[in-house]
Amino acid sequence: MTSTLAVIGGGVIGLTCALRALESGWQVTVFDNGERGRASWVAAAMLGDLGEGHPGEERQLELAHESGSLWPALLAEIGAPGGDSLQTATETLFVGFDRADLDEFARLASTVWTPDDDVAVVDVGELTLREPMLSPRVRGGYLAKDEGALDNRRVVQALADAVIARGGQLVTRRIDEIDEMARAGDRHPDQILLAAGIDTRRLCPRIPLIAQKGEAVRLRAGHDTSPPPSAVVRAKVHGRDVYIVPRHDGVVVGATQYEVADADDLAPRIGGVKDLLDDAFLVMPGLREYRLADITAAMRPATPDGLPVVGRLDDHTLVATGHGREGMMLAPLTGALVADLLDGSAAGSAAVSAGRRSTFDDLSPRRFT
Repeated sequence: MTSTLAVIGGGVIGLTCALRALESGWQVTVFDNGERGRASWVAAAMLGDLGEGHPGEERQLELAHESGSLWPALLAEIGAPGGDSLQTATETLFVGFDRADLDEFARLASTVWTPDDDVAVVDVGELTLREPMLSPRVRGGYLAKDEGALDNRRVVQALADAVIARGGQLVTRRIDEIDEMARAGDRHPDQILLAAGIDTRRLCPRIPLIAQKGEAVRLRAGHDTSPPPSAVVRAKVHGRDVYIVPRHDGVVVGATQYEVADADDLAPRIGGVKDLLDDAFLVMPGLREYRLADITAAMRPATPDGLPVVGRLDDHTLVATGHGREGMMLAPLTGALVADLLDGSAAGSAAVSAGRRSTFDDLSPRRFT
């Protein structure tokens, strides 16, 4: 009899894990309570580790780099040939609005970025040639090749379509207790994967997830506006971070980040949204002519050490959560890790490489017990 897997959570992490399980021969049902509050629905979906790097976070950068190398194959699998319909940019510009902002990028270049990273200094003239909407007030920046972005909502839909096409089931239903799985079908699933983002802490309180609220603004280009930028623009404006991420019909401007006590508070805060738009307009004044498409907020599931939680809770339950703002970036690697766990090729197996064994150890939920 085919082994059964119930996945709680239908965001990019849950769907990617479901897809990999289906490919390994599992019978999979994904339970999801809808789009509201789903971090992967709000995400800007930048595929780049350099912009998220900080001194002391070398392990996070290693994971992001490994996972990023898996995205091209996944895009080719779930989208149009080459993933063209899902990818919105293939390069990133790091832009400093004033001298101090540019110096901060220079510090990253000297302490976090390595000679192997495909990053080049670009002056103001080249910046404005590459992105005519950039303000002439910017002081300079860096160009990172192969650090692009995806259309997050199209990716989530493409993953859902791929899961269904391979025989998986998607059920719109809120799961409040793991024991509900026994009432979700004819029999209890052989394995359960908790991949419900911040809601995972309700199902498994012993995992110390931190709710980080993030807001993003979507702007739509019009027939009378400049076209969207061709590259991701990650800017520092008087010390504040803002990113402007291309979409096929406009841009995503993001993103705020702050811890909140109430994980159900998904109403965007006016002050944070105003700061985002003010900074975006300084970097790209032409965005003022764009149309407001939507303003959304979501809760990102973070952890105290900044690493996701991927591993076994017991013989029948796995968890994949705690990705913070890197859920989209880390989805392919997470799917591969969960597939290994389901197939029994986990940390204790002699067939697992030393590097993969180290990853299982670093991400194990046991580190919090």
